[in-house]
This record gives sequence, structure tokens and C-alpha cells, in this order.
Amino acid sequence: MSLIDKIPLLDDVALKNLLDNARRLETSGSTKQQADAAELLPALEAAVAARRTVKLEAAAEKRTANKKPAAPKAPKAAKTKVAA
Repeated sequence: MSLIDKIPLLDDVALKNLLDNARRLETSGSTKQQADAAELLPALEAAVAARRTVKLEAAAEKRTANKKPAAPKAPKAAKTKVAA
């Protein structure tokens, strides 16, 4: 099983760590490490973006579900003019 195949199995912390390492190796690693990092980065970034989207959608749904209905507004009392 290649590392790309393992990406969906990683938890969020491990995925973020692997992404950070791939970004670091892309600039400061050996030629082979740079090539491997360049191969992994698109898949890692796509996985992180997909997970972020899922979390944001879940948070939006939770906010919508927890939103309380607005209290009905009381009718405004009519102002009367005072005769002087």
C-alpha cells in the first residue's frame, strides 16, 4: 500500500503532520525527497481541503439546528398627540 493510498486512513493530526513534512522536504530535502514530496502534495492538500469543507458544513448545520426562533415582536403602541 502506497502512502497516497493511506491518506484517507490518517487522522487529522497525522495528515497535517505529513503535509507539513512534505512541504518542508519539497524545499529542503534531497532530490528524491523533493520528487516524492511533489508527488504527495496535491493528494495531501486535497484531503486537507476536503476535511475542512466537511467540518465547516457540519458546523453550519449545527448552528442552524441550534438556532432559536426569534421572539415575536410586540405591536408598537400608537403615539398620541398631546394638545397644549
